[in-house]
This record gives sequence, structure tokens and C-alpha cells, in this order.
Amino acid sequence: MKINKLEVLSKDEIETIHAASIKLLEKVGIKVDAPDCRQLLKDNGAEVDEHSNFVKFPEILVKEQLKHVPDSFKLYGRDGSFSFEVNTHSTQFGTIGTPVRIYDPSNKRGYRKVVLDDNIKQIRIVDSTENIMASHIDVWPSDVKYLTVHTECIYVWAKNTRKPYGGGCYGRVASKDMIDMMSLLVGGEEELTKRPRMIGFMNPTSPLHLPILMTNGLEVFAKYKQPTIVAPEALAGTSAPVTMAGLLAQTNAEILAGIVVAQLYNPGAPVFFGTVSHSTDMRSGNSAIGSVETGLMTAGIAQLARFYNIPSRGLGAVTDSKCFDIQNGLERYQTLMLAALAGINYITCAGTYEATLAEALELVLIDDEIVGMINRAFNGIDVNEDTIGLDVIEKVATETKPGATFLSEKHTRNYMKKELYMPTLMNRNRRTTWRKKGEKDIIMSASEKVEQILKYFTEFEIPPDMDKEIKAFMKMVGERTYDYFREAEGMSADSVTLPDGIEIREDK
Repeated sequence: MKINKLEVLSKDEIETIHAASIKLLEKVGIKVDAPDCRQLLKDNGAEVDEHSNFVKFPEILVKEQLKHVPDSFKLYGRDGSFSFEVNTHSTQFGTIGTPVRIYDPSNKRGYRKVVLDDNIKQIRIVDSTENIMASHIDVWPSDVKYLTVHTECIYVWAKNTRKPYGGGCYGRVASKDMIDMMSLLVGGEEELTKRPRMIGFMNPTSPLHLPILMTNGLEVFAKYKQPTIVAPEALAGTSAPVTMAGLLAQTNAEILAGIVVAQLYNPGAPVFFGTVSHSTDMRSGNSAIGSVETGLMTAGIAQLARFYNIPSRGLGAVTDSKCFDIQNGLERYQTLMLAALAGINYITCAGTYEATLAEALELVLIDDEIVGMINRAFNGIDVNEDTIGLDVIEKVATETKPGATFLSEKHTRNYMKKELYMPTLMNRNRRTTWRKKGEKDIIMSASEKVEQILKYFTEFEIPPDMDKEIKAFMKMVGERTYDYFREAEGMSADSVTLPDGIEIREDK
């Protein structure tokens, strides 16, 4: 029997939250900054207040657009040799986050600012993992212009992994840049649309706000049918009610609004019903992403996503710890396990710590191993005549030779790899053996494995003509100005919001 899904809401409670979300959408609405999006919603029956930019979504509009959302889709690597399916009943794992720092024990602080070479290494490490299916623009390089980060990262993705990639919906211009580069790399827009390579990330601003940059980017990702995560990052007690029920009702409305917009842009556009929401620590006022409440919110979102029959995305392996201590291990495991038990279909944030602001390549490998353990747990216990093995129990129990065990039995050889997960980083040796092998903790063992992976990694080739075309495109992007972007996105000079710790640089 396999493990049952963790459920934190009854059927009636799900209906109650759904009804509350619909009431919010109909009576309060969502603030939509993008004027063309407001017009699109108005043309489809929404009520628009042009003074406040709030748009009221009638229930019939929401219901009709939800009918278009696919319940499964596939993602591919650049050359199509690697792929995986996202659906409403399985669980996949990936990275994501906005780390601006990376673990570096050679630095006196134990970390440093991220550079582009760290992106390359992170992509290569993810490529080597068994259970982590995709990487994203996860670490923000400080040695690259902010306006060209997306193109630089797409380029290094193409050369360093077989797996899909992800990026934020950072406006219409940057999103189209990523689509154009991906199209060059995979053989055209038609191929990219048919077999998506990219995961978008659209982050509504809580409470009840679709910002212009994200909405503009969502339009592009939806048009080219690149699966897009719609995920508010509401904090219980600050940008959402402190109650789990209130937060779920509010963020559910925000997610539904984003999904409705995606379907109006392109019916059938694949989306993830997502969350990055967690709680506020009431003592410090800081976010508490590693809290047990994160798992409760994530479980609630998983149930709501199943209610709408849409693949879900949630947090896992997240921690507020700033070092590799028990808190780090405890929080990353409990958030990962709760998300998996809840049935989230795409669990992200592998490799991060310090509330996803820091990255460690070692943690990517450790998380991959934890995921292997979780996948084994989900397979449950297979009970039949052969797995019970009465005959082998009788044989070993009645063996006349002293010290008889099951180790040498055929039954053990047949089942040991199916029944037992065998980690490579978790140390199970006796203390004497552990000492002889250098008394390594798990971070040290993971560091050695990171070095080995990177030492023997071979870049994937890009054909010379294609490489020349891509570099010319990147050069064109690099010549743009901030004023160009602001005008193209319809934004004021002070309306750009960057991830924490990211600095705007006009040049390299």
C-alpha cells in the first residue's frame, strides 16, 4: 500500500475557501496595473474601475476560463532527449529561488556574492542529479548587467544541461528575449511551443495585485505555451491574514486571477497552481519560510489545486537557517516532506538556505538524496506472497549453521534495491571506519562529490552558426537601456522591484 496524501482541509472547508475567493474576486477584485490586460478582462465581462485599476472578476468568467487549463503537460531539455511530465497525481522536484549569495568556505564569512560561473556550476550539478528535474535562473550573478541576466543564463543553460530551465516573467521584453533565444536553440518557435523547454514564474503581489511587469511577462509565456507558475508570496500576518484560512482564501483569489488572465491570453496555456506563501515571525517581523505553517499552507494549496484539477507547485527544502546546522536540516526536511505528503506536483527550492537568498551546491546534492528517500517512502509497502517470503524465513530460521542471516539469500538479492533506498552521502559506517575515512560530515562528502562532478563535466556543443546568431542577439540585448525597458513595459522610473540583495548595474 502506498502512503495516503496529507489533507488539512475537508471537502466542505475547500468549498468554503473557494466561495470566499470568488466573493473577493467579485466584490473587491484584483488590482491590475497593465492597461491592456484590464481592457482584455473588460472585453470578457469583467468590471473595471479605471481610477483604482481594480478589476472585478465575475464567477462565470472564472469558471469558463478554468475549463481551458490542461491537467498535464511535458517539459523538455534543449535537444529533447530529456523530458518529464507534470500532472495532477505525480510529484516532481526542481530548484528555484533568488539567491544572491553562495556558500564558499574559503571566504571568511563563509559565503560571497554570486557570479556567472556559479550559475554554470549550479546548472551542471542539477544536470547530474537523479531526482531534480529542472533548474531555473536560481542564482543572480553580480558580475552581469541586470538587463542581460536572462540572456546570459539562457546561454549557459544551453551549454550545460540536458534538462529544462526556468525564468521569471520579468516583463514583456525580457520574456520575449528568452523565448527568442530558446527558439534559436531548439529549432524555432513552433518546436518550442509544441515541446516547451521553459518554466515561467509569475508572482502576484499580495494582497490582490497583479503588477505590470509580471503580467506583461505572463502574456508572453502564455502565448508560447511555456508552463508558468502562478504563485503569490503572501506572508501570514503582514501581506495576508494571520489565519491560514484567510491566507488561503486571499491567495486562492490571486492565483485564480492570474490563471484566468493566462487563459484569456491563450486558451489552453499550461500553468501551475502555485504558492510561495509562508508566515511572519511575530517576534522579529521577518519572514519564516522554514516554519511548520509553510507546510500547512502548501498542503492547503495542494488540495485547492486538485479541486480545480490543475497541477500544483509548492515550496520544499526551505529554511531560515544561515548555516548548515540542525535547524537547516530540520526545516528543509519538514517543508519538503509536508509538500510531498500533501501531493504537490512540482516541489521547488532545492539547494537553497537563508530563506532562499543563499545557495549551496552541496545542498543540491543533499536535497536530491532526500528526495530519493521521500520517493522510496511514497512507494509504500508491497505485500504479496513473494515479498513476505515465508519460505526464506523458514530456511534461515531453521538453519543449523550458527550465525545464519538473510544476507546471502536470493530473496535478499532480488529485492534489496527495490525495497531499500541506498544513499551515497548519508554516512552509515561505524565510528572507527568513519574516522579512518577522514571523519567527514555530510557537507564535506557533498563538497567532494561536487568537485568530482564539475571536474569531469563536458559542455554541450552549440553549432558554430547558431552560436554566432545567439551571440549577436545577446549583443543587441546588451545595448539596450533602462529607459528602453521602462517605456516598452509602460512603467514609471521608480516602479521596478528587484529580488532582495540584487543591485542594478548599468555596466559590467
